[in-house]
Amino acid sequence: MTRKERWQTLLDLLVERGELEVEPAAEALGVSAATIRRDLDQLAEQQLLVRTRGGAVLHGVSYELPLRYRTSRRAAEKRRISETVAALIVPGEVIGLTGGTTTTEVARALAARPDLATGSPALTVVTNALNIAGELVIRPQFKIVLTGGVARPQSYELTGPLAMEVLGQLSVDTAVVGVDAFDPADGAATRHEDEAAMNRLLCERARRVVIAADSSKLGVRAFARIVPTDAVDVLVTDTGLAPSVAEAFEAAGVEVIRA
Repeated sequence: MTRKERWQTLLDLLVERGELEVEPAAEALGVSAATIRRDLDQLAEQQLLVRTRGGAVLHGVSYELPLRYRTSRRAAEKRRISETVAALIVPGEVIGLTGGTTTTEVARALAARPDLATGSPALTVVTNALNIAGELVIRPQFKIVLTGGVARPQSYELTGPLAMEVLGQLSVDTAVVGVDAFDPADGAATRHEDEAAMNRLLCERARRVVIAADSSKLGVRAFARIVPTDAVDVLVTDTGLAPSVAEAFEAAGVEVIRA
């Protein structure tokens, strides 16, 4: 296990349990207690947790892992999903990309498509995600439109009235939306109401709405709804999706693609 993988596992355990003790964490990860102490010290320096005498606790009342520490979760599934979503995009389209780990992988898959290597533009990408804009802006064949707004450090997303004002002036062909949850009855949702509002507006401005989400996010609920299920055209997920959940989505009019 690499240091990055150890840190990811420690942060996941901390979110799940609320606190960590050094010895149980060392046993769970199969490393020495000294290694765990060093890891916790380094994570505390980055203000991702608070060190205690015997381990660590969550940093603050509300907690969410920054994007860079969530990229390794279900990485293989996200790569397959992103490649499948990228294949749905037609050259010359205007596409909208929300922030998130899966949509970031979609941006990379689009950049790797040989048929999008040239064009004027090959694609127009509208996004409120700083990291996605940063990755794609170096490709001159892509026209990048970045909304204004206030940046969330956890997700690199721009939200708020400025972002809403810009997005409300635009129209897109396909919106690719990342979610925290998508339930056949309750619709697509995220943990934060400001992100939900941005994503909802992007969906409203799109001819086609594609949700890119691994199966762990399906059939569950989150705090702030983005759109109802009948506003979604396509769901791209992995083969771990339960047949009963897939049938419920299809019954609601969503095309389900398993990558």
